[in-house]
Order: sequence, then structure tokens, then C-alpha cells
Amino acid sequence: MEWQPHITVATVIEDDGRFLFVEEFKAGRMVLNQPAGHLEANESLREAALRETLEETGWEVELTGLLGIYLYTAPSNGVTYQRVCFSARPVRHDPERELDSDISGITWLTRDELAAQQPERWRSELVLRCVDDYLAGVNGPLELVRD
Repeated sequence: MEWQPHITVATVIEDDGRFLFVEEFKAGRMVLNQPAGHLEANESLREAALRETLEETGWEVELTGLLGIYLYTAPSNGVTYQRVCFSARPVRHDPERELDSDISGITWLTRDELAAQQPERWRSELVLRCVDDYLAGVNGPLELVRD
């Protein structure tokens, strides 16, 4: 079988020291993650990040930078994911919007509130790592992302 990485996008959305997370049921447990998902055909990375954020949270956001490109191999299934993570600011929320079926809710947490959770509560270690990178000032210009 040919090795094939999965390309995903994620957004770290900060508002007054709190970060937007989704709560989703994966592998038999409720976990926290940034709004994130797979790149679809004929879609740019930026478009995917905006779409996934809206579909999973009901929030329209403005991308503000490229936080990083991460490689992660899930221990549960051995699949390697390439995560292109953006930083963003919230613009408008539609509380009536129906969220993706695998999302049970959204929550705003500080970095310390996230870190106080058991790591099993995170979708992967990238959840805290991306917040820490954001808080450390890692932020490349969006022009680095070529579509």
C-alpha cells in the first residue's frame, strides 16, 4: 500500500486571551480540537480553513497569519497528517447555524484552562502545541501560502 499523507487545515482563533475549540466525539471519547478538517478538491488552503471554521463553529473569521505546518502520525491508526495551521481573529458568529454532525459544541478556553485538561481530552498533542506556538509569537505572513 502506498504511503499517503492527509492534508488538513486548522485555525487558532484568539479573542481576549481565550481560544476557540470544538468538542467532538472521536474514537469513543469527547475531545477538544481547534476547528480543523481535510482539504477538499479544488479548494485552496485558506478557503479550507475558513470553510472548516464556519462549518464546525458557526464563526466567520479573518485569517491573520500562518502559524505553522505540522506533521503528525496518529498512534491510533498510523495515518500521517500534514496540518497547515493558521491564526485568525473572530469576525461574526451565527449561533443558529447548524454545526457539522460530529461536533457536539464549541467552547472558549484560556491556554491554562486547556493545559489543565488531561491530554487524553485533546484530539492530539497538536492542540496545545499550536496554542503555545501562537502565544510564543510564531506567525508567518499569509503570503507564504501559495495556492
